[in-house]
Amino acid sequence: MQTEIANFNFYNPTRILFGKNQIEAMDAYIPQNAKVLITYGGGSAKRFGTIDRVVEALGNRKWDTFSGIEANPHFETLMQAVEKVKEENFDFIIAVGGGSVIDGTKFIAAASVFPGDPIDIFGQGIGAGKPIEEALPFGTVLTLPATSSEMNSGAVITFEELKAKVSFSSEKTFPKFSVLEPEITYTLPDRQLRNGLTDTFIHLLEDYLTYPVDARLQDAWSEASLREIIKLAPELNADNHDYSVRANYMWICTNGLNNILRPGVPTDWATHELGHEITAFNNTDHARTLTPVMLATMKVRKEEKYEKLIQYAENVWGITEANDEEKITLAIDKTAEFFQSIEMPTTLEEIGVKEADIDYLVTQLEKHDDTALGENNQQTLDISRKIYETALN
Repeated sequence: MQTEIANFNFYNPTRILFGKNQIEAMDAYIPQNAKVLITYGGGSAKRFGTIDRVVEALGNRKWDTFSGIEANPHFETLMQAVEKVKEENFDFIIAVGGGSVIDGTKFIAAASVFPGDPIDIFGQGIGAGKPIEEALPFGTVLTLPATSSEMNSGAVITFEELKAKVSFSSEKTFPKFSVLEPEITYTLPDRQLRNGLTDTFIHLLEDYLTYPVDARLQDAWSEASLREIIKLAPELNADNHDYSVRANYMWICTNGLNNILRPGVPTDWATHELGHEITAFNNTDHARTLTPVMLATMKVRKEEKYEKLIQYAENVWGITEANDEEKITLAIDKTAEFFQSIEMPTTLEEIGVKEADIDYLVTQLEKHDDTALGENNQQTLDISRKIYETALN
């Protein structure tokens, strides 16, 4: 087992344009002769004027739009955008949306110049998992903080017919820039705000809640971020348009998975893999699949995560007046209470998963090569099954 910070090679080239009126500032980072495709999801980006502001910022550049990218972006939909890019010779893309639109745009950018069948960008039993050698340049205008896709190179794509959510990542699929205007989040409903906060909380735990390697700065950053999410939660609601609250929310979410917290430390990410299978199974919001699974993981894999669970109890929840076993139990209880306070589920029953569904979910994990998960690759299918079972109720 790794007991000290591992060697690492950290790279993140994304420029962040943060604050008020930053959409206008992106003009400086798009070639003047670019032909731009603007990608977005439903009508909210258009309805609230964000698309119009992007078009205005483009000035005299040629542009068009591609809309309809789903909340869990479908491969089939994205391939329609790829064909549009190829047929009309677009050479720059701007994604206007949250993680799903940005993830989808990463695929469009890579698939549009990928030699051969773009399905081979994916592994996990879907395609050949070939490396991405190039991608079209793209920027983003973030409307829903949650995934950090605006400042990382990864993406998760849904294959509807295969009932699969699979990921890819490449140094070629970092955004060139991302616009983060906290005021854009004023249009978000409570459910999306809570989903974003929860997704970030779990991102932080996936990189933090493993085993200690004396990574003092990484741990301190993660613990501070977790504490600040807990503090922000009561203030983050659709009716509160406090700029400072939204600015802190947006920046914490971006830092939750821009990889600044993970160099040299062991990471888990099994909770996300188990959660992806639930979303593919019954279309539950991504964040709402994660909370029951994370709580069950803390219980089922307690011995492997023992020291970090104690550290989590002490440094995030301030639990110091108890023995080690009590600290862990109290920390898990506090985490469950926090999820409940922001109306997130703590059991799989709450999101429509029954005991009879577990066989199917485990079979899907096996089909997608998720048979050795976790920080030590020791979360077998049997352990994943136990986590699902523990999460039921």
